[in-house]
Amino acid sequence: MSSFLPRRAWSASAPPYLFRSLEEKLGLVALAIGMIFASAQTVLAHDTTVGSLTVSQPWSRATPGGAKVAGGYLVIRNTGDQPDRLIAATSGISGRTEIHEMAVKDGVMTMRPLADGLTVPAKGEIVLKPGSYHLMFVDLKSGLQEGEPFQAQLTFEKAGSVAFLRRTRDRRQRSCRSWHVDGSCQIYGALT
Repeated sequence: MSSFLPRRAWSASAPPYLFRSLEEKLGLVALAIGMIFASAQTVLAHDTTVGSLTVSQPWSRATPGGAKVAGGYLVIRNTGDQPDRLIAATSGISGRTEIHEMAVKDGVMTMRPLADGLTVPAKGEIVLKPGSYHLMFVDLKSGLQEGEPFQAQLTFEKAGSVAFLRRTRDRRQRSCRSWHVDGSCQIYGALT
């Protein structure tokens, strides 16, 4: 009788367990712990869907001490045949949350709240990113710390409300050099 296992592993007199050494047992424990951490990161990083809308890649920058405002960035995809409108946003980290537009006209940067909200086109997407559309968290209750997630909620005219976790990145990262089709950004680098 030939087998890839030693004779004692498959014989009737062998103990019923397969892993005999301490190293094998510790390896299994380390693998199990790694899988638990990996699955926790996946839960925090998943897309959130409501109706035909998907909210993905939500993030904010960490804030310096004493800051009273912070920006919020994300991608909203609409797979439906009808446009929808982002009409409100809320979060427990700030007194109020506004939908903003930032633009440069004739060399002058302007930022203004969008009272009528932000339209998400049918079969399209809108990217909220630095230097463009974004969420503005006003009257922060405490500073945003790097790596700490917090919950926010978006309300759409047709699809309704959706809550999601938002990640906080290092505040020293500059704006994106270029935005890729998938909504990810290429960072300029760290501020000095």
